[in-house]
Amino acid sequence: PPPAAPSPSARNVARAARPAAPAAPPAWGYQGEAGPAAWARLSPDFKLCGKGQRQSPIDLRGGLAVDLEPVNFGYVDSRFGVLDSGKTVQARIAPGSHVKIAGQRFELESLHFNRPSEHRIDGRQFEMSAHLVHRDAQGQLAIVELLFDRGPANPGVQTVWNNLPLEQGQEVPARVALPLQALLPEDRRYFTYMGSLTTPPCTEGVRWVVMRQPVSLSAEQIELFARIYPMNTRPVQQLAGRRILQSE
Repeated sequence: PPPAAPSPSARNVARAARPAAPAAPPAWGYQGEAGPAAWARLSPDFKLCGKGQRQSPIDLRGGLAVDLEPVNFGYVDSRFGVLDSGKTVQARIAPGSHVKIAGQRFELESLHFNRPSEHRIDGRQFEMSAHLVHRDAQGQLAIVELLFDRGPANPGVQTVWNNLPLEQGQEVPARVALPLQALLPEDRRYFTYMGSLTTPPCTEGVRWVVMRQPVSLSAEQIELFARIYPMNTRPVQQLAGRRILQSE
């Protein structure tokens, strides 16, 4: 005789035994119903976006001018790949470049772009910014932000633009190395404070280093990014009693 069909209870047990498919991360964005004002409501994992007390970005004003130790930029020309994440253009950097901040070493992992700048200086917002994301051996993050003004073309940024992928979610290995030192301003004075990621889950405990001197992008370079991401910036957050230090 043909085998008996499994009973409804047996089918339910079998379904329960199957591993559940991983939940898709909640969609978030920079405008509309999924914009920054709603991030904390989109997921319990995003609660710091609404309740955190050390959130970023901020308006850098009233900093204490002190003799800060210069940041040691151990950057070398690096292989990289470019990814359009759906939120920004990101360059993933091959191992080998690092910074030392107050004697602590952080390895450079990636950089990405925002328009307009996320941090402001005395209320001034800049055309764009780049976040260079670093991590130490314990997993702590340090992010160096470069601010961009309109001016001459930037060869380092153009190297990233020249390797843009055709589709979102596709990482394209670059054909050439990225000249990381060429991205940096001549004046290495900076602001520093403790903050957070500027995207969900808004994790706190991030050391921010914001370079005081802007570097330049051409109008064409800004327009190229703006055609992909017209605006991908989180509003400034409350200082909430935190201390800002700045190089004398």
